[in-house]
Amino acid sequence: MTDQAAVDADILAERTARIPALVDMDAHVVEPPDLWSSRLPARFRDAGPRNVIAPAGEVRLVDGKYIEAPGMSGPDAAWWFYEDTCTQVKRYIASAGVPADEVTNEGITYDDMRPGCWKPADRLADMDVNGVQAQMCFPNYPRFCGQIFLWGKDRELARLCVQAYNDWMVEEWCGSSRGRLIPLCIVPLWDLDFAVAEVRRNAARGVRAVAFSELPAYLDLPSLHSRYWDPFFAVCEETGTVLAMHIGSGTKTPQTSADAPGAVGATIIFGNSIASMTDYILAGVLHRFPRLKLLYAEAQIGWIPYLLERLDDVWQTHRGWAHGQDNCPEPPSTYYYRQITSCFFKDAVGIDLLDKVGTANAVFETDYPHQDGTWPHSREEAALQFGHLDEETIHRIARGNAIDLLGLDLPER
Repeated sequence: MTDQAAVDADILAERTARIPALVDMDAHVVEPPDLWSSRLPARFRDAGPRNVIAPAGEVRLVDGKYIEAPGMSGPDAAWWFYEDTCTQVKRYIASAGVPADEVTNEGITYDDMRPGCWKPADRLADMDVNGVQAQMCFPNYPRFCGQIFLWGKDRELARLCVQAYNDWMVEEWCGSSRGRLIPLCIVPLWDLDFAVAEVRRNAARGVRAVAFSELPAYLDLPSLHSRYWDPFFAVCEETGTVLAMHIGSGTKTPQTSADAPGAVGATIIFGNSIASMTDYILAGVLHRFPRLKLLYAEAQIGWIPYLLERLDDVWQTHRGWAHGQDNCPEPPSTYYYRQITSCFFKDAVGIDLLDKVGTANAVFETDYPHQDGTWPHSREEAALQFGHLDEETIHRIARGNAIDLLGLDLPER
């Protein structure tokens, strides 16, 4: 959290009082242990995702990939097994309320985390503590757009896993929250027809957002320039389903070298969002689907003004050879201001540039329960960053833009 000592306590209290109840567009849920085992057909339960308590073991780097497997002894961790893969539930994905020095990438059990990480009633209680009225949650174990099922070998099982997740999300996670928990569903990324059908199925029961990849080509899927995804974008536009893309949803993240510390990747990961936003605009996706809405989660916003400046300049200056105008007949920034919203939670620079980011294009988030998250001080953090602005702008960023984007029916409070 930003150092509150930088702001006089009385001023901070005054600014915090100006922050209305937040509508949080990026939090996460730790999937409960029985999500899939309680919903999959019996014949698939031994291969589908199942949670097992076993010793934490060690993480090994093999051919550039991290390989995890339970150990023979030592502290227990909750393990997800799916087909022939396994992965631990790690501390850094469920670290709400844990001091930063104690947050590691070691495995933990469900008893080691706040119940609000995975129980809806407890999540609502933690939202109350944090001044959050409503919240949309991205997945954890399935990855940020459900890509773990893309890598599954049994396609029927993988499709059933996607549907089971979405049924749980709508019926159990959000079902009894009276609109405070906002459903975010996933799709079978490997099957376009099923993806279209799943958007329709969920939109029919009130789902207003679907998680998708920032950069599908990074997942060895067709690129945004191929027009392969146009039927998917068309159904999202038709149903008013927002395309929600979390940072890292392309799996591959920017790295400078194999021996660079994790802090390097954590700093430059927003580079994927830069690449994605450029792709969506210059591929003509937003031109062909003018009512399609994109949401970038955990990407921050301070980089956006320069990207728009550069996009518009390349579009104009290099029009003779760079093909920037082939699928993008209007200046690129036009599409951004019309159709793109980005989340932030630690970006004072972005607020300084808010007139160029767009007051209608930014929403606040909390990232609960991840280590970057600001729980239980999210309203104070909001106050430090934009509590000095005019009342209308504060309202837009804290809740109004999110309500408009998803068409939410939330009372003022």
